[in-house]
Amino acid sequence: MLHPIELVLALLAVVVALGVAARRLGVAEPILLVVGGLVLGLQPWAPGVALDPQLVFLLFLPPLLYAAAFRTQWPDFRAQLRPIVLLAVGLVLFTATAVALVAHYVVGLPWAVAFVLGAIVSPPDAVAAVAVTRRLRVPRLVVTILEGESLVNDASALVTLRVAVAAVVTGAFSLVDAGVQFVLVGAGGVALGVAGAWLAVRLHAWLDRNDRADSKLTITVTLLTPYAVYLTAEHLHLSGVLAAVSAGLWVGNRCEQVFSAALYEEARAVWEWIEFLLNGLIFLLVGFALRNILENLTGAYAPEDLLVHAGAVVAAVVVARLVWMFPGAYVPRWFDRNVLGAATPYPPWQSVTVVGWAGMRGVVSLAAALALPLTTADGRPFPGRDLILFLTFCVIFATLVGQGLTLPVLIRGLGVTKPAGEEEGESSEQSDSARGGAGRADMVGRTEDLVERRRSCD
Repeated sequence: MLHPIELVLALLAVVVALGVAARRLGVAEPILLVVGGLVLGLQPWAPGVALDPQLVFLLFLPPLLYAAAFRTQWPDFRAQLRPIVLLAVGLVLFTATAVALVAHYVVGLPWAVAFVLGAIVSPPDAVAAVAVTRRLRVPRLVVTILEGESLVNDASALVTLRVAVAAVVTGAFSLVDAGVQFVLVGAGGVALGVAGAWLAVRLHAWLDRNDRADSKLTITVTLLTPYAVYLTAEHLHLSGVLAAVSAGLWVGNRCEQVFSAALYEEARAVWEWIEFLLNGLIFLLVGFALRNILENLTGAYAPEDLLVHAGAVVAAVVVARLVWMFPGAYVPRWFDRNVLGAATPYPPWQSVTVVGWAGMRGVVSLAAALALPLTTADGRPFPGRDLILFLTFCVIFATLVGQGLTLPVLIRGLGVTKPAGEEEGESSEQSDSARGGAGRADMVGRTEDLVERRRSCD
């Protein structure tokens, strides 16, 4: 039996090996890591690895969401706020309802339990979306919408899950109370995240003014920021996800107030290393999780029934997103044109299709399923818990591997590429960055110009 430290080191070695293989094969790392973890986890000699949901929510989620939000440009995010909200809230609720219908009528779960499953599998994963789209030359608009959606939808899904689980555990449900809780938890998380980010920026400025902006100290503060806002929000029963996301957006778009050009380069190297390790470990552990799930299901269901149930739920997740995409993309713009008189352009159907197919699920869904209580308020086992875990894993595997591998083919087939102006803009930015990097040695020891600092942060 491996010591936990030995196990972690072994997993890190596997992450490195699979990361090298992913780069050589040209495949997004999460896909190969999940497949590799699944293959290794099912081997009889492999050690059993239990994925603690609290470890995922506390250790992995805050820094990964914060880092993704930090890189998101607020002007781009704000310009696409309506489609992002429609996907992150409207589509989450629509998908949860569609999955609940299938889970009730096909799988046979009670209504409240069916909505628990729907809430768990409704949000696409921020890490998976960024990892897959980063390798593809798609328009910036598409990337902004996908990343913005995946940053916000975890919060709406987890609040929905909280309401559904309470209905199963207590047997009581109030639509009004659920709506009020949804708004308060979300708005409170955003407010707390912005307040925490404001304090963090002030702390960085104070350190800078008093000549205490040592790189090790400053980078440590950046690492603590997402955990501080996330934990505070969760203790106050607010959305820790939205707190971490809003803090990342706030600090990232005030980068010139926090970092010098040289300090930013050091911080970015540390954060990229941390993201690589956390992403690698979490997706590898997702693959390992199936072994324990299957052991809990042994003898409870026939294999053919499990396949039918999994296929029905996966189909509901994929089809619900595609059904939502076109009305969600075109109806608001029709309203702008015909009611408000605004000449809002319609998006190309090819781009809408790509966004509809890019609904990969990931670690948040599995952690949410693992975090389900074992019993209800009267002491009975939580109904369908093991089946929910199995179906959640099937959705993650089918969407991440199936859609993740076919998405590049779909993008090339539909001809969805960056406009020429966007390509030129990126080339200009890269040239500016290169010129800025060449002169960084001369900038050490003096105050940088704000324009140069903003360019380095971008």
